[in-house]
Amino acid sequence: MTTSAKMHERAKIGITIGDINGIGPETIIKALADHRILSMITPVIYGSGKVLAFYKKQLSVDDFNYTQVKNRGQYAHKAINVVNAWEDNLEIVPGKPSQEAGKAALASIKLACEDLKEGVIDALVTAPVDKHTIHSPEFPFKGHTEYITQFFDASDSLMFMVADSLRIGLVTEHVALKDVAGLITKEKIESKLRIMEQSLRKDFGIVKPKIAILGLNPHAGDNGLIGTEEESVIKAVVQEQRSKGKLVYGPQPPDGFFGAGQYAKFDGILAMYHDQGLIPFKTLAFENGVNYTAGLPVIRTSPDHGTAYNIAGKNMANELSMREAIFLASSIFKHRAEQPAEK
Repeated sequence: MTTSAKMHERAKIGITIGDINGIGPETIIKALADHRILSMITPVIYGSGKVLAFYKKQLSVDDFNYTQVKNRGQYAHKAINVVNAWEDNLEIVPGKPSQEAGKAALASIKLACEDLKEGVIDALVTAPVDKHTIHSPEFPFKGHTEYITQFFDASDSLMFMVADSLRIGLVTEHVALKDVAGLITKEKIESKLRIMEQSLRKDFGIVKPKIAILGLNPHAGDNGLIGTEEESVIKAVVQEQRSKGKLVYGPQPPDGFFGAGQYAKFDGILAMYHDQGLIPFKTLAFENGVNYTAGLPVIRTSPDHGTAYNIAGKNMANELSMREAIFLASSIFKHRAEQPAEK
């Protein structure tokens, strides 16, 4: 297919159902009720028609209809398509974790990833899973990001939190705080920075991105008085990037950086560890934030919340993050299609 033809093709966006006892099914149903989506993409839900029927009744949603996919890759356009990822008639108990729900979540992820790898769908949106119930010998990972990175044989990836022009990436992700400092190396920062810059150009259309790198220690080390990582590692990366003409700035003291609104001046922000990036991100964009896995040959987004068992099945879940995850997957698909073909 030519680049021009691909640009005008309706993107086939796969959506995994997540934990069937969490808020994933509810947010999917509510998000797809936005009729703008069916005019933009062809949604393909990987899960179970029975689960969707259960929540449709539970939520008293009348205007939600879907078609079951009988043949792989044969989808109804301008309609919601459902691929049944398992055959068992599972018990659905909103708000209650179960190993069966974890197995079902993994089945939907595996099938969707296989279709994504083979080009049957164009992008993937993953609803939240329970890290405890999905964990198994088949899924010895801390989350979707690590699983999908390995599935697609990527050497590295970047957990990239996105909400409009706010984009925060992480050098370290799901690791204990006591282990973070030992993982802050020149090579690791350079790898994450390279992925961020490439993604900002390829996925977001920013020709010359301006990137801030946060410090690790309070006051960004205060010139070596409070930790040495800024002086020995982070500054060296910044100086090297600047010598190459890159618009990279840092190390920035995180508290003042966000407190003074400096984040608004940058296209991307590289945080050293999970909470350093996620606390300000969720404070500023809790309802509409999206988790994007940058650096992969495929497109994967996810809402920035968890299973929220405490409100599952109560018609209280906010679907905005799920909807934004679908919109972002579609937008990145278009940006990538517009790129010149690699020679």
